[in-house]
Amino acid sequence: MTRIVVLGAGFAGLWAAIGAARKRDEIGAAGRDIEICVIDRNPYHNIRVRNYETDLSEVALPLAQLLDPIGVTHGLAEVEAIDPAHRRISLVTSGGEETLSYDRLVLALGSEVMRPDIPGLACHGFDVDTYAAALRLEDHFASLGRSAPSPGRSTVVVVGAGFTGIEVAAEMPDRLARAGITGSRRIILVDPNPTVGATIGTHARPVIESALSSLDVETRLGARVVSIEAAGIHLSSGEFIAAQTVIWCAGMRASRLAENFPGARDRLGRLLVDPFMRVADLPGVFAAGDVASSVVDGLHPTVMSCQFARPMGRFAGHNVVADLVGEPMLPLRIDWYVTVLDLGGWGALYTEGWDREVRATGAAAKATKQTINRKRIYPPLNGSKDDLFAAAAPTVQAPPPTYGARRR
Repeated sequence: MTRIVVLGAGFAGLWAAIGAARKRDEIGAAGRDIEICVIDRNPYHNIRVRNYETDLSEVALPLAQLLDPIGVTHGLAEVEAIDPAHRRISLVTSGGEETLSYDRLVLALGSEVMRPDIPGLACHGFDVDTYAAALRLEDHFASLGRSAPSPGRSTVVVVGAGFTGIEVAAEMPDRLARAGITGSRRIILVDPNPTVGATIGTHARPVIESALSSLDVETRLGARVVSIEAAGIHLSSGEFIAAQTVIWCAGMRASRLAENFPGARDRLGRLLVDPFMRVADLPGVFAAGDVASSVVDGLHPTVMSCQFARPMGRFAGHNVVADLVGEPMLPLRIDWYVTVLDLGGWGALYTEGWDREVRATGAAAKATKQTINRKRIYPPLNGSKDDLFAAAAPTVQAPPPTYGARRR
């Protein structure tokens, strides 16, 4: 048997595994001796981009439901180290330390929120980086809802005014209401930059600012976090905000296991891959999703989002099998880019192009966002091998539907 190992079961890893199984099935007898194995620390696929939402009931999908029907094995383990020279992976499982060898590797371990060494952050900060973290935050709100009024109980501070921080802050009015936290609620968005959404662009920023204002979200811009304690947060401006909830959304970086590989990485720690998802100068190693950076239109590198992770995974899965059996590989090219930012009860923002021209706002954009979050990014859940394989074809989806979009 030859073994393909996919590390990670996020958007890139899941689709790499299904894409590899699809290609294995397609080549018939030549694929009978190919084992495909997925390793993840969790037994589920997390629809991670929904972790900020109020309802978390449908964001963790059992891997067995998705991988067993297509003959892909999956193991529960923490990846400790990767040795590309000897094609070995060091794992920690419930039974202890193990070593797993591979003939081909797809690295899809994703990204993680950056957690600087700020006093109190580890003890008192929350985030929505993982399903487990989102559940912890949900439990925290439920606990607050059962507690008596106290200083900072109804105040939420969100640190980081990028995509995730904006979506988290905009969702907070509904989150607090659902938890039964009444009274004078405050939501405060903190960022060291002078503007909200500093990387989002000038076209979109006025829409975001208007939405946050209508939701009564306050901002503290040009301020850094000095420390966090159970009672609140200290800012570099000298202000202390009494708050029992501080949610950290200040930046992402690629899994640090990417450092196990020699060669170039970008400022986010991502491995540079070619259009076939191969890591340069590392035979047999592919990478996809947030841990990889690929120029997909001849000019722009991918960004950390499921919009790119899913097709990168599909192509990596197809190509890793093609490479193994000596068939031609397929290059990934994506010639469109959109952003759809959830703005809670206000609606959403839909932009097109790398300059993020606004095309729809409010309820119209919210309909697109809900189509993406609740349908488009989900794998088939009916256990059908044919449906899973059809969804994993090495193609690029058309842009998501827009409702009432403004056109040039």
